[in-house]
Amino acid sequence: MKKSWIIFAAKVAVSGGLLWFIAANFDIGASAARLRQLDMGYLLTALGVFILLLANNTLRWRTVMLAIDAVLPLWQSFQILYVGVFFNQTLPSSVGGDAVRMILARKHGLSLQGAVNGVMLERVVNVFGLIVLVVATQPFLLARIGDNPAKFVFPALAAVAVAGIVFLMLLDRIPERYRRWSLVRGAANLAGDSKRLFLAPARAMAAVGFGILGMVLLSLMVYFIALSLGIAVSPIDCLVLVPPVMLIASVPISIAGWGLRETAMVAAFGFVGVAEGDAFVLSLLFGLAGIVAALPGGLIWLLGGYRQEAADED
Repeated sequence: MKKSWIIFAAKVAVSGGLLWFIAANFDIGASAARLRQLDMGYLLTALGVFILLLANNTLRWRTVMLAIDAVLPLWQSFQILYVGVFFNQTLPSSVGGDAVRMILARKHGLSLQGAVNGVMLERVVNVFGLIVLVVATQPFLLARIGDNPAKFVFPALAAVAVAGIVFLMLLDRIPERYRRWSLVRGAANLAGDSKRLFLAPARAMAAVGFGILGMVLLSLMVYFIALSLGIAVSPIDCLVLVPPVMLIASVPISIAGWGLRETAMVAAFGFVGVAEGDAFVLSLLFGLAGIVAALPGGLIWLLGGYRQEAADED
């Protein structure tokens, strides 16, 4: 059996096992009934927020690309990012769409270095912005969960994130004798591009700002989905609780975060009095809404010529 299939099977087991555990151990019957009484107005509003999120993420990616002189037209960037979101939602890995973005950006004129590093650094900025927001909202989180050992986790993550960025910028210090290997040369090029981004305060602040705003919009999307289900939470509750949930869901041990996200959502929203079953249904509907909202990216892939371009690049 190929290693990739073993990893895939393990991820399926994690996602399926966690979803089964929640469904088997909590009363979700009454909560599931909320799905039959959906307020479509709030749900459509959540989908509208998703479009704003796409626009924000396009600007974040474009800010990174401008910093490293790898520029695509704005509308082209939006289309390619939307295609990437579609594949992130439908492939086993939540970063599978990033490879598609790299291929399409390369096909549309970027150098291999620009296409790869632009997407990788955009991912770094996104995670860093997420951690910054989690740390910034920690006082509000502690007000809800009390004095908990978890209060040390997120500052530690922030320190690790900063150390990771510094390490990234030092990869070009690898001795010259190892540069004959393409992987080492690629790491050195990534270090150079990371310096051009993170050592330019205006560019770095703009990119991280878009990263933070993206998570605010994602929290707002969860808020409107909660309202569509009749779950009583506030925007502040979602802003405080959703970022840690998304951080946990981003750990690459499940199928696109399924199972991990539901487990974290049940635990997090329990601190503000949301029943386990309600939090579980909220997370499921959020995941399904994300898939539905990403479907136009699949249409762009099929009808916009991107499918053939990716095949030609391969």
